[in-house]
Amino acid sequence: MPKILIIEDDTAFCQMLQKFLTKNGFAVSVSYSIKDAEERLASSTFDIILSDVRLPKGNGVTLLPQVKRESPKTQVILMTGYAEVKTAVNAIKKGAFDYISKPFTPEEILSVIKDALRTKVTDFKVSRENSKSTEAKKKQINFLKGQGEKSKKLQQYVELVAPTSMSVLLTGESGTGKEVTAKAIHRASKRNNQPFVAVDCGAIPKEIATSEFFGHVKGSFTGAIDDKQGHFEAANGGTLFLDEVGNLSYEHQIQLLRAIQERKIKRVGSTKEIKLDIRIIAATNENLSKAVEEGGFREDLYHRLNEFSIEVPSLRDRREDIPLFADYFLTEANSELDKNILEFSDETKRILQEYDWPGNLREMKNVIKRAVLFSETETMFPNALAEGVVKGASKYEEVNFSKSDYEKERILTALKQTNFNKSKAAKLLQITRKTLYNKINQYQLNV
Repeated sequence: MPKILIIEDDTAFCQMLQKFLTKNGFAVSVSYSIKDAEERLASSTFDIILSDVRLPKGNGVTLLPQVKRESPKTQVILMTGYAEVKTAVNAIKKGAFDYISKPFTPEEILSVIKDALRTKVTDFKVSRENSKSTEAKKKQINFLKGQGEKSKKLQQYVELVAPTSMSVLLTGESGTGKEVTAKAIHRASKRNNQPFVAVDCGAIPKEIATSEFFGHVKGSFTGAIDDKQGHFEAANGGTLFLDEVGNLSYEHQIQLLRAIQERKIKRVGSTKEIKLDIRIIAATNENLSKAVEEGGFREDLYHRLNEFSIEVPSLRDRREDIPLFADYFLTEANSELDKNILEFSDETKRILQEYDWPGNLREMKNVIKRAVLFSETETMFPNALAEGVVKGASKYEEVNFSKSDYEKERILTALKQTNFNKSKAAKLLQITRKTLYNKINQYQLNV
């Protein structure tokens, strides 16, 4: 049974991750600080270490040399909510196997762990180069740079607003890639070498939201065993991305507004003010202007966040780019699942093109990843796709077919009833004689 050590100061997250990995057949130990982790490493050997990058009184990266020196076969995976390229590069140079940004799905962390267990440490350099190659491919196929008009317009807006300091409000359906768009704005801005911190406002419990946003000092409340940096402070100098901002309670909307207006915060339990230099990008799949009208969202905060608005289009409005997105997710799934599916069959392409994708890019990613797993040849056929996707596309085809079939049947019936008198048949069908002739030609009816 592979042994894993989790080093994480967020006790709730740590316990949740421990429970999940234990269910998946791993022997899991936990440490809430660098000091405790060092003591465990001195007495035990682990196959995998999952360490947060930013820890109280230390840095997850500083453990790497010790781990590689005392236990060379141990693979180290770094976790962080602070997606800094410099930190990632530094960690990989010092021997980390991989780097995963929070929030991540259980499937994503499980995939990285399995890859680490399959990879021999002697192959580290090759593995690192392959990882770089995969990342390069991902960057080349950017969601934002599609060929359709909607995609081009989205890219134009990103390039227009990125160099400014304006707050941006991203709207659009769930799964359209609002966080990807936010990261693109950050990368094209003057803050691109500073932190990009993503916060899911809908996932933060109301009771700890203030601490999550602004941090706290040791002893300020039960469970505050160490000083903790909040999301605002972590993003200082860079970009703070507030996803699903419409889910914030009214009380926390007030706190957020004050922080944005005054550009300074205080940690919970502290009197020391911390000055801020951050850019805010917010996102929502709700109608915030309607929420303002109904009193559920503060108007002054809405205007602070909405200095520039961008609507991220749904996938069904970007159908011309579906092949590009499908190829991107195919490459990604091949890498994650260690498969080599080279192409989609023509029928699979048709299904992907015609399906409505209510879950947008997020749904497509999951559908193609599942299909790659089920594919047994280098070409992906429809039998690998989820049944709902195939039926969804077939339903679309059947509706169109039955409509035309029904129309032809009505025309033939009307013509028979009027002894093939086209003027009377048109009157019976309640269409003009010219329209009837056009329909007869369209359906190639021999009458």
